[in-house]
Amino acid sequence: MKLITYYLVLSTIADTIAVFVCLAIEKVAPWISMPIFLTMFFLILWGAWVVAVRMTEPKPAPVAATVDQRA
Repeated sequence: MKLITYYLVLSTIADTIAVFVCLAIEKVAPWISMPIFLTMFFLILWGAWVVAVRMTEPKPAPVAATVDQRA
């Protein structure tokens, strides 16, 4: 559940930024705004997934805690 939550938050924030970037580009060159947005949109989907997976992967146990303490 944590993975999906991180993914949705990351992709929503990044897509909002992409919208504003493309709105600014549209004022200068309207013909290139849509291809740039679509490229950013699909890169954000992929990148947000990679980042969310890295954020939620289990942390390795410390080496000292895994030592067998038999006498």
